Amino acid sequence: MNVQVTTGLLVPFLGTALGSACVFFMKDKMSVRLEKILQGFAAGVMVAASVWSLLIPAMEQSSNLGKLAFIPAVVGLWLGTLFLLILDRVIPHLHQFTNEAEGPKSKLARTTMMVLAVTLHNIPEGMAVGVVYAGWLKGNGGLSAGAAFALALGIAIQNFPEGAIISMPLHAEGEGKGKAFINGVLSGAVEPIGAILTIIFAELVIPALPYLLAFAAGAMIYVVVEELIPEMSSGKHSNVGVVMFAAGFALMMILDTALG
Repeated sequence: MNVQVTTGLLVPFLGTALGSACVFFMKDKMSVRLEKILQGFAAGVMVAASVWSLLIPAMEQSSNLGKLAFIPAVVGLWLGTLFLLILDRVIPHLHQFTNEAEGPKSKLARTTMMVLAVTLHNIPEGMAVGVVYAGWLKGNGGLSAGAAFALALGIAIQNFPEGAIISMPLHAEGEGKGKAFINGVLSGAVEPIGAILTIIFAELVIPALPYLLAFAAGAMIYVVVEELIPEMSSGKHSNVGVVMFAAGFALMMILDTALG
């Protein structure tokens, strides 16, 4: 694996680690307004990345199908959505702003289930970076090193607030700052692991690349719709979340165009 790929796979993880470190420098409890800002921004980046970096390239790579070029994108989108739906049902986890855990009944600690919730939605982000780099390594049209790095950088930028969103609430729940930081970092470790596994799989099944691109998009959109949008739009300051959604979407578009 060359230096460019290694760097691209680690950049999102670094974003999570730096965000988790906010627990050492910020107030013990994050304000609701700031949480809405960070959630809206993260949602905007993920939706834009799903469209510009994943779904559009998936259809471009299926152009030989003519008017049916949408098929791999649609099939992959649904498979990714169903994949996250299944994980959502079989892994116990707890979202912010709720006391009701999802998934099977478990005796896991509240803080552990909060970490699992963030880890769940980091899985598709790692897959997204991995599949784009896999396409570039194999020379598939429309997937350049710049486009792959733009996606990795965009996810890293939105991972920064996500790291803070997990470590600071954990500290507020009673965990020490050091442990909260470590749990925040560990929640992002699944990203480079998922990216590497996706690259390996994609190299074995190159014709499936358009499906894998759309699969990652479907999984990311599921996370946005099921988790981030409800959290950013509930209660006070929902308008701030919407504005930051637009800001995140615009930034990801700019990165994809400028670096791609």
